[in-house]
Amino acid sequence: MELKLARTELEAKPKKIDLKKITEMVEKNHSLILYFDRENSHKDLLNLQDHFEAQGKSFYMREVKFSLSVSEYLYEVHIL
Repeated sequence: MELKLARTELEAKPKKIDLKKITEMVEKNHSLILYFDRENSHKDLLNLQDHFEAQGKSFYMREVKFSLSVSEYLYEVHIL
């Protein structure tokens, strides 16, 4: 599974990260905060949640809106 990280600029294309890399980052740091782009499907993020909860990790996800526009948001994910 590949997910798109949040953009650093509105016109930039989002960078991709795969599940293996995320898992390695969590194992190394024991916790992780990531920001994902709005182009990710909610279903993929729920699959990410299921993956880490199956490993006994706590998972918190929310939508963060950064303007008044409905289409300008990102997903904030905490994995502990």
